[in-house]
Amino acid sequence: MKSTVLRSALLASVAAMPVPLLAQEGPGAEETVSGNTIIVTAQKIEQRALDVPITISAVTDERIEDLGVSDLDELSNYVPGLNIQEQSANNPGIVIRGITSDSGSSQQGPRVTLYYNGVDISRSRGSYQAIYDLDRVEVIKGPQATLFGTASAVGAISLVSARPRDGFSAELTGGYGNFDQTLLGGHLNVGNDVIAGRVAFEWRTRDGYVENLNPAQEEELYSQDQFGIRASLRYTPTPDLTIDLIGTYDQQRNGGTPFISGTFPAFAGAPGGAANAFEDANLGGNPAGAAALGDDQLGLNREVYDLNLTAEWQFADDWTFTTVNGYRKFDSAEVFDADGTAAPFLEFAEIAEGDQFSHEGRFTYSGSQLRASFGWNAFVEDGIQNVPFATEEGTYLQCLTTLFGAPLIPGIPCVAPDGSVPASQVTALVTAGAATAIPYASVFENQGRNEAYSVFADATWIATDRLELTAGVRVLFENRESGFIASIPNAVLSGAPLIPGQVDTGGRTFTAEEDFDAVLPRFNALYRITDDVNVFATVSKGRRAPVVQLGATRDGAGNPVPDLDIIAEETVWNYEGGVKIATGTVSASLGVYYQVYDDFQVSIAQLDANGNPTGAFETASAGSASNLGVEAEIAVDATDWLQLFGNVGFIDGGIDEDGAFSPAFSGARFRLQPEWQASGGFTVDYPLGGGTRFFATPSITHRSRIFFEVPNNLLISQGPVTLVNARAGFSFADDRYEIAGFIRNAFDEDYLLDAGNTGGAFGIPTFIPAEPRFFGVQLTARFGD
Repeated sequence: MKSTVLRSALLASVAAMPVPLLAQEGPGAEETVSGNTIIVTAQKIEQRALDVPITISAVTDERIEDLGVSDLDELSNYVPGLNIQEQSANNPGIVIRGITSDSGSSQQGPRVTLYYNGVDISRSRGSYQAIYDLDRVEVIKGPQATLFGTASAVGAISLVSARPRDGFSAELTGGYGNFDQTLLGGHLNVGNDVIAGRVAFEWRTRDGYVENLNPAQEEELYSQDQFGIRASLRYTPTPDLTIDLIGTYDQQRNGGTPFISGTFPAFAGAPGGAANAFEDANLGGNPAGAAALGDDQLGLNREVYDLNLTAEWQFADDWTFTTVNGYRKFDSAEVFDADGTAAPFLEFAEIAEGDQFSHEGRFTYSGSQLRASFGWNAFVEDGIQNVPFATEEGTYLQCLTTLFGAPLIPGIPCVAPDGSVPASQVTALVTAGAATAIPYASVFENQGRNEAYSVFADATWIATDRLELTAGVRVLFENRESGFIASIPNAVLSGAPLIPGQVDTGGRTFTAEEDFDAVLPRFNALYRITDDVNVFATVSKGRRAPVVQLGATRDGAGNPVPDLDIIAEETVWNYEGGVKIATGTVSASLGVYYQVYDDFQVSIAQLDANGNPTGAFETASAGSASNLGVEAEIAVDATDWLQLFGNVGFIDGGIDEDGAFSPAFSGARFRLQPEWQASGGFTVDYPLGGGTRFFATPSITHRSRIFFEVPNNLLISQGPVTLVNARAGFSFADDRYEIAGFIRNAFDEDYLLDAGNTGGAFGIPTFIPAEPRFFGVQLTARFGD
C-alpha cells in the first residue's frame, strides 16, 4: 500500500500567513479582511494570528474560488507540508509533513484528524467531504491532541462551512468544460438577527478520462457524478447564546478506478507489450462475479449523512461554555479490478459502513493575565470493512502460477499481446471439457468499535507584555474492540482456498478487546520582538492508537482460531519553532520542525507462513523514524489590485536506519512524502469602471519525487511534477454577475496518482493516471445582500 534522515534537534514550525491570501481563523471565528490583524480562535480564545504559537494555514472560500480548485487534493498543492491523494472518494490519503493517514481497516486509527464543523470525521472511508460553500479550510500542523483530539498525531484539517446570517442572499453557478464536465451549485440564505437559515448544494458530473475498452462496462474510468447538499440553521435568542444546527448529505456515483497493469497488455499494440497508464484500459472481465461483488459494473456508490449541533453560551464577562455534538453515518460500496487486465483474475469489492458519535463540552476563560480552556470529549465509532473476491478458477490459477514462473499449463499466457485472455481456456483443458468456467468467490470482513473518552486542559500565562507561556494536556481512556469473519471455500480445481493464507472462520466471528490510556501534553512559548514580529517555540506529543489486529489462522489440528496481534501505539515528539512577520504590505513566515517517532506503523501486504500474498494488508511496526523540515511562506500586496504569493516546503525524513529491527524498511522515505513542495502565483483584481472588474489568478505548483509504498521502489514512484493552473474572468454590475474560465494542468502533464495497490501484493503492480488537462467556463449570478 499506501525515506536517510538528518538527525538534528532543531526546533520547528511554520507560521500561518496573516493575509487575505491565507487567512487564519479557528473554529467559530468570523471571517475577517484585515491582513495584519486577523482574529483566530485556534486555541479556543480570540487572538491575532500573529500571536498564536502554533502552525496554522487556512484558506478562505474566496481564495479557493480564486485558485479555481474544486477538491481538497487540488487545494493541498498550495499548502506547504500538506499532500492529499484522492484515489477515490472512498479512499483519500491525507499527508501532513510527510506522514500519511489512509488505512481503510476498521481496526486501525487515523493519524490526521479531519474535522467538519468541529466534529472528528477522520475514518478514511467516511472522511471525504466536498468543499462547496465553505467559510474556510484550516490546516493545523504538528500534534494537536490537546486542541483537536486524539487522532491528530501529525496535525489536523478543519472544514468550516458558511453559517447562516442576517439578511437575504442567494447565488447560483453553472459550468461546463471538457470531458463533458458540468457544475450546478449555489446557496440561499434568509434570516434576521435572531434566526437564520441557509441551504447550499453542489452537483458535479464528468466523463471519465480513461477509456475502458471492455464492452461490458458502461462507464468510463474515473467518471464523476457527485451531489452534496447542506442545510444550516442559526438561532441567537440573546447576544450571549448562539446555537447552530447543520445537516449534510453527500453522494457519489463515480466510475471505476483505473488500476492499469504494468505487466499485462490492455490491447494489441500496447506500448512495450504491456499496459500504459496513460493509454486506454481494459478492466472488469468477470460478469459472473457480480453476485459476490454486488455489481457487474466497476465504480463507487457512496452516501454520507452528517448532523451537527453546536451551542456557545457566554455566561459571564470572561467565561464561555461551548458544546459540539455530531453524528455521521457512511455507507460505501466500490467494485474494482485489482489485476488491471481484461482477465477475470483479481476482481474485488470493498463495502465499508460505519457510524460515529461525538460530544465535547468546553469551558473557556479569558482574563488579563490568564487564558484557559478545559473540558471533556466522548467519541464512539462502529465500522466494518467487507472485502469480497471473485474470479474464475482456471484463469486465476494459470495467471498466478505464470507470475511465479511455473504456469499450471506451459505455453498459455495469462493475457496475450493483443489483450485477449488465453488463460480462460485452462478450466476446459484441466477438466477435459467437463467445465468451461468455474466461478469462485470468497469474502473477509474486519470490524472495529472504538470508544474514546478524554479530559483536557490548556492554559496560557501572560508573564509580561512580550512573553506568553502555554501548557496543555489531554488524558485519554480508550477501549478498542476488533472483529473478524471470513468465508473462504476450497476451490474445485485445487482443493484449497485460492488466495494463500486465507482461513475460513466457519461462520464464527472472532473478537478481541483491549483497553488503553495515554497522556498527551503540549508546551508553547511566544515572544514579541516587536508589534509586527513574533517568535515562538513548541513541544508536543502525538499518538496513533495501538491496533487490535485480528484475523484468523489454524491450530495444530487444522481448526480455525483467532490470530491476534497487538501493534504498539505509535508516538511522536514534535519540536518546532519559527518567526511570524506581518508588517505593511508584506506577510511572511519561516520555520523548522523536527519529529521523533517510536514504533512507527506501516501498512504492508499480508503474507502467509510460506511468504505468499493473502490479498489483505496488515499493520506492522517499522521501529523508529524521524522527520526534519523547513517551510516558508510569503505574500505581498504589491498594489491595491495586485497580490503576489509563494511558499516552499522541504522535508528530509523517513524510517531510521536500524536494520536490526526492520531491515525491509530501514532508511526508507515515508510514502507520499515529497522532499520539496512549492507553489506561487499572483492575483489581479482590477476595476475597469462602471461596476466591472477583471480578475485572474495564474499559479504554478511543484512537487519532487514521491514513493507510493514502503519499502521504497523506484518503479512504484512518481518523479517531479510541475503543474500550471489559472482562473480568470470578469464580474459585472458590482459583482452581481460573473463569467470565469479555468484551466488545470495547463500543459497536460502525464503523471501518476498512485502505483502498487492491491495488484502489487500479488506481484503485478497497477498504476493510476492523475488528472489530465481540465478546462471550462462558469457563470455565476448573485442576489440580495
